[in-house]
Amino acid sequence: MTEKFVVTGGAGYIGSHVCVELASAGHDVLVIDDFSNSHPEAVRRIQEITGVDISLLEVDLANPANLPKVIESVGAFDATGAVHLAGLKAVGESVEQPARYYDVNINAALTLLRALENAGAKKLVFSSSATVYGDLNESPVNETGATGAANPYGRSKLFIEEILKDIATADKDWRIANLRYFNPVGAHSSGRIGEDPNGVPNNLFPFIAQVAVGKRDKLRIFGDDYPTRDGTGVRDYIHVVDLARGHVAALDYLAETKQGGAIDINLGTGGGVSVKEAVAAFKRASNRDIPFEIAPRREGDIAEIYADTSLAKDLLNWRATKTLDDMCADHWHWQRNNPNGFKS
Repeated sequence: MTEKFVVTGGAGYIGSHVCVELASAGHDVLVIDDFSNSHPEAVRRIQEITGVDISLLEVDLANPANLPKVIESVGAFDATGAVHLAGLKAVGESVEQPARYYDVNINAALTLLRALENAGAKKLVFSSSATVYGDLNESPVNETGATGAANPYGRSKLFIEEILKDIATADKDWRIANLRYFNPVGAHSSGRIGEDPNGVPNNLFPFIAQVAVGKRDKLRIFGDDYPTRDGTGVRDYIHVVDLARGHVAALDYLAETKQGGAIDINLGTGGGVSVKEAVAAFKRASNRDIPFEIAPRREGDIAEIYADTSLAKDLLNWRATKTLDDMCADHWHWQRNNPNGFKS
């Protein structure tokens, strides 16, 4: 059945892939994005890949003055639900600018919630993060694990989760899935959309890719003295297409369930990869050298975390299928063909 979904941050890295999967599944999409960390070209390429027209509202969701415009657009679109991805996302930056992260991330969520409530579209998938677990659990971490984020970015996600649970408790018509992402990497196999960070990348894989393509001289590995198998941080890297398909599965689940409320669901592969292992895999995929140097640990980073994904398998009938080599090959295909991202 065709539904109409708002995708905030839909021109961003994860959002563009979510839009492709939603449109390919036969749904209508309204992208809301202010292009502060994305590019309008991404929307055109979503349409190129899918052959489907994508509606667009360019607006800053975090500015409360834009609420009337958002309410009007979501209502006119006749939305049935939303995927909320818009927000600031750099861990290190959040430690330096905590007030900005709380302001932008929480206000953007509240604006969207008011617009959805006004439209009667009370079905929401929220882009949360494994950072909500902090360093409080042994891996693999399941959804009942202790929460206590180690940085303001993660705490902003955790606070929004709590807001959504309060709303779903107060109004049983709301059906909400808080998807706790682990580490999205890779790109669409077409090479037409992928991660295109502004300035210096904050995440590992786009930085590795920029070194491989010659945009940067070397990678800095933050810490090689963690209690892990090679001393570098271990994370659960998930192919962005697998992640995007998890959103479609979550929306299908919300459509089918008769029970209101908010539920937390991990999306990851269920295994960990170290920074040095990621570098070696990208070197294989690109056939390029990846020079690196060891730098001090970053504040807010933890040694190791990877997901227990059994709940996603049980509830959503979803699991990640793509390998680390797939992630690296697709990420390299995107970077090689778009060395300057969408700006090229």
